[in-house]
Amino acid sequence: MPTEILVRYGTMPEVSRFDADEIAPVARGEMILVETHRGLQLGEVLDPVRTSLRDPTFGIEVNDHTATPLSSVLRRASEDDLATAQTLRTEAAQVFGDWQRRIAEWELELELIDLEWTFDRQKLILYVLNERGPDCTKLALQAAAAGLGIIEVQPVDAEGLVTVPQSGGGCGSCGTH
Repeated sequence: MPTEILVRYGTMPEVSRFDADEIAPVARGEMILVETHRGLQLGEVLDPVRTSLRDPTFGIEVNDHTATPLSSVLRRASEDDLATAQTLRTEAAQVFGDWQRRIAEWELELELIDLEWTFDRQKLILYVLNERGPDCTKLALQAAAAGLGIIEVQPVDAEGLVTVPQSGGGCGSCGTH
């Protein structure tokens, strides 16, 4: 059984389980690099997943071979990785105003509240205060048409990240799967 850990990652934090066999043991607060549904991100170890939480009575099958395998932790973050993460935060802060202007010029009913680069700079994630809807999609399409790289638009509300409904649709990333 893998060494499962809970990891918090992202500017608008998400928590997911990861397989830490390759770097175990890990300690709470340790910074690591993980491959997430958004791409490569710096994460913070929260805790190991307790055996009781993997028990079928809690709805998580221990030996369920049909379950989605956990992503593995890539490595512990180095001092260079931490410096890179700080550089990415600084660069994101510097382009925040540019993105606000684009949203206004494109006449989108969205309020940009934050943004972040994935650790490998492959994607820029724009966090907007809005429901998942047509203006989110328009923002991703406008960014792609303007040649601004791979952009993911992530709506946020008072409850946190707005997820995609089970039926799909809405907005998301442009230029990705």
